[in-house]
Amino acid sequence: MGMMDGKVALISGGAEGIGGTAGQRFVEEGGSVMLGDIQLEKAQAHAASLGERAAAVELDVRNLDQWEAAVAATKAKFGKLTTLFNVAGISEPGPVDTVDLESWNRTIDINLHGTFNGCRVGLPAILESGEDGAIVNIGSMLAMRPGSQFAAYSASKAAVTALSKSLALHCAAQNYPVRVNTVHPGAIDTPMYQRYLAAYPGSHEEAVEVFNRNHPIKRVGLAREVADAMLWLASDASSFTTANDITVDGGGSYRE
Repeated sequence: MGMMDGKVALISGGAEGIGGTAGQRFVEEGGSVMLGDIQLEKAQAHAASLGERAAAVELDVRNLDQWEAAVAATKAKFGKLTTLFNVAGISEPGPVDTVDLESWNRTIDINLHGTFNGCRVGLPAILESGEDGAIVNIGSMLAMRPGSQFAAYSASKAAVTALSKSLALHCAAQNYPVRVNTVHPGAIDTPMYQRYLAAYPGSHEEAVEVFNRNHPIKRVGLAREVADAMLWLASDASSFTTANDITVDGGGSYRE
């Protein structure tokens, strides 16, 4: 018996990285998943590799109509929605005084508004299932300890953290059987991380060392390490945990 038996998740950013790994782990633990992603073909290929308890749908998280369609597709395919993982996000560097304004707006739109849209549409669907449900949003260690060169990313993820707590308290006040928590990853070996390594002006080895130094454990994390924390928060094992922050960052939130 798996920890996700009988549960159905919609995962934004489900084609690859943390979202893709969370989908894999969800299926491995007995659940069913709808992988939502703007990269539809990649999401479809990943879903096919996971078997009959996985499917994919096109999802630009900035588009409320696409969220509605993704939720409808999840219910049509699997009969209900019990779990929402808001993973889709971007990270583009830039300090406050020089950050490109289009980059700022794009980051806020995807990371914050995209998460809000998912919660807005996902919550009623989870309640409709009549079962205990969970929403897990992805923050960042930079929400806990902002970086000077990541103004938009730090701000967006700090806002996601506050949004999660607000929704968790609302659900508790309304006696909704839905818990809401935030997972804060450090640097994780995903396609996003690999793009940062490729863009580093020095050698690959120097870039890896820079990222490693930001984590007291002295390495970056693995997508599975984040996904497993997400699954715990979505499972019945965390039934008394809501409005909480789980850091999966090798101690990076508390580095010297």
